[in-house]
Amino acid sequence: MAVSESSARRYALDPDVRLMLQVRDGSATAFEELVLRYQSRLVRVLEHLVGGRHLAEDLAQEVFLRVFRARKQYVVGAKFATWLFTIASHVASNAVRDRTRRREVALAVGESGPVGVPLDGLVQASTGSMPARQLDKAEVRQVVRLALESLSERQRLAVLLNKFEGMSYADIAATLDLSPPAVKSLLSRARENLRQTLEPYFEYGTPPPGGGAAQPPVAPGHPLMDASSKKGREEGEHGHHA
Repeated sequence: MAVSESSARRYALDPDVRLMLQVRDGSATAFEELVLRYQSRLVRVLEHLVGGRHLAEDLAQEVFLRVFRARKQYVVGAKFATWLFTIASHVASNAVRDRTRRREVALAVGESGPVGVPLDGLVQASTGSMPARQLDKAEVRQVVRLALESLSERQRLAVLLNKFEGMSYADIAATLDLSPPAVKSLLSRARENLRQTLEPYFEYGTPPPGGGAAQPPVAPGHPLMDASSKKGREEGEHGHHA
């Protein structure tokens, strides 16, 4: 991706870009540092994209292998994280297509769930409030996983990069090859889809498609319903900016 000289200078201020430039010049130590900084974050995002911890770990190694193989051709064109997650997106897409063709790889749910995923934050951002019912952590992980899987691949990746990686619209746009306004619209639709999936569960115990048995519902008219609807509209209008 061609960038202006001023943009290249700005991106070069990114400490991780500096490390990648050292990798380009042959520094194994710099590459090891990048792996340490990004491995758990990469696995976390990939696990949500492909549905299995072990596959996500394998794909993370594939992503880092591609980074290393491309080191000599590396040109500063974006923040390092943007470049890395662009590669991860392609790797995950290929894996999902291969799995769909083979029809033989089942979605796996690890007992510990995705590492470091701020589930409470995702639930609150999607529904506008914390659950009215006291829920088991494993139950929340399962429900959020199912809700994320209900999104399209692009919506899911945009949400993960926005909420878990803190990426701006511009950085997500560069990762997904979209315009920032298109990313804003994509996230708005994703939030609304998540709200529609999660809100009935946390309010009334109605599980998402593919979920388990419903839990006892809370009393109708709980303020979560009004608050979540209002918050969902506000999230769609304002979103997260750089």
